[in-house]
Amino acid sequence: MRATLIYGAGDVRVGEVPDPVLRQPTDAVVRVLRACICGSDLWPYGAKPVTPAGDRIGHEFLGVVEEVGSEVSGLRRGDVVVAPFLWSDGTCDFCREGLHTSCRHGGSWGRDGVDGGQGEAVRVPQAQGTLVKLPVGEDSALLASLLTLSDVLPTGHHCAKTAGVNPRTTVTVIGDGAVGLSAVLAAKRLGAERIILMGRHKDRTDLGREFGATEVVAERGAEGVERVRELTGGDGTHTVLECVGLEQALHTALGVVRSGGTISRVGVPQYPTVPLAFPEFLRNITLTGGVAPARAYIEELLPDILDGTITPGLVFDRTVALDEVPDGYRAMAEREALKVMIEP
Repeated sequence: MRATLIYGAGDVRVGEVPDPVLRQPTDAVVRVLRACICGSDLWPYGAKPVTPAGDRIGHEFLGVVEEVGSEVSGLRRGDVVVAPFLWSDGTCDFCREGLHTSCRHGGSWGRDGVDGGQGEAVRVPQAQGTLVKLPVGEDSALLASLLTLSDVLPTGHHCAKTAGVNPRTTVTVIGDGAVGLSAVLAAKRLGAERIILMGRHKDRTDLGREFGATEVVAERGAEGVERVRELTGGDGTHTVLECVGLEQALHTALGVVRSGGTISRVGVPQYPTVPLAFPEFLRNITLTGGVAPARAYIEELLPDILDGTITPGLVFDRTVALDEVPDGYRAMAEREALKVMIEP
């Protein structure tokens, strides 16, 4: 079958790989209907050392069950399913606590002999604990929004939830990428009435307003901090959702958070240390967040997509065929596309 391989920085190709087959009785094989490129895929795309054989890549997909192992129950051939961006057994102590990202028997797509999500099909380890059956058909108009359940929507939700967003809290969202926009949507869903979105790409911030942002701050750095402070009477906001992962974004978060407030970070950190010293201690600032346990949130978020309350699939502004995936990476890296969906 065909799948996406990354050979080094800027070198993504589509090539032939072995067809997935059941290896364990807990496996399933899923034919991919939709996949996508994640903002976190751009980090290896920008800096990965040369790998002559190429590595599998991609961790967001939904598809149709083609085959299940003998120990998999609740799933059968023909089911439409979504896979979170990490696979997990669903039964260990961490999974039972809702922290599937720390599953004792889980892992990542595209590593250790596991297929990546950007291909024609995927072998899914721990299928019963990983996959969520969707009550739709292969041709559903909701597939784009349902695909966001694999990563970007639960990540935005995790950011807002761990920050404690509720109807009584004001919110600043840092970053107008797909995760930041999903965080806006999540904050609105949790009842926030004031959401300040920090971003400078008008097409993206316009979508942010559609998702629930009440104000947009285009300035960055000290100017951005000053502007948010002006909008909040000098105090800053109760919660800050940091969805970028760069050190400057974290400094901005510390600058715009209200005393006694909470910063949640879900942008993959591209910095070695966190600047939390005496000034932050004195202001009683809480820092939380982390990698989102997407599997824990899918059933909670699914009904709002099915009934049209939210339309997170609007973050996809470009769709490509599998053979066009390299151009999709280029478009996202060059900010020509917000988030690229793949139809194998």
